[in-house]
Amino acid sequence: MTRKLLFILPFASFVLLGVEAGSAAEVEQVFKFYCAQCHGLDGDGKGPNVTKDFPVSPRNFTSAAEMNKLSDADVRNVILDGGPALSKSPMMPPWSKTLSAEDVDALIKYLRKLCQCEGKKG
Repeated sequence: MTRKLLFILPFASFVLLGVEAGSAAEVEQVFKFYCAQCHGLDGDGKGPNVTKDFPVSPRNFTSAAEMNKLSDADVRNVILDGGPALSKSPMMPPWSKTLSAEDVDALIKYLRKLCQCEGKKG
């Protein structure tokens, strides 16, 4: 019984402290793991997988001019369904079977912080 209590206490304190999916640290980790390989750690489109012979230029999330062309729904569709969802490159994979709805919502907010923009309404 003592061992069970020792296991439950750290979990309970984790929950009571309000650490939840979508926290700033968690969304940054999701971005680094799934997005930064192509879009770069800073979101500038210069990730380590992008070489001179890479067939497309990944979107620069720090460009307000580019990101303002997209609504949050557009961004959500590309994250979930991949580049072809907006007639973009199939090099952008779909993440609908990998990322939760909460992860996607948090990523959209994170991308809006990177561009310091709100995006197209609608």
